[in-house]
Amino acid sequence: MIGEVDIYGVFVPILLVWAVIALALTAGLRRILVRVGFYRLVWHRPLVDLSLLVIIMAVVAAALPLWIGS
Repeated sequence: MIGEVDIYGVFVPILLVWAVIALALTAGLRRILVRVGFYRLVWHRPLVDLSLLVIIMAVVAAALPLWIGS
């Protein structure tokens, strides 16, 4: 699934779509981790947030073709 997505006549790169989905999921996960108190155990919070974004984006990129049936 490499290419573009047509949104009302505007071609958007699929990587941008994956990044937006991953950013939304990461924001929800960050709220959960703050509420649980996970960040008290972490040395460098921005680095953990970046790594969570990358991991979730990889999961979205791997799972999205399975969900939409391509």
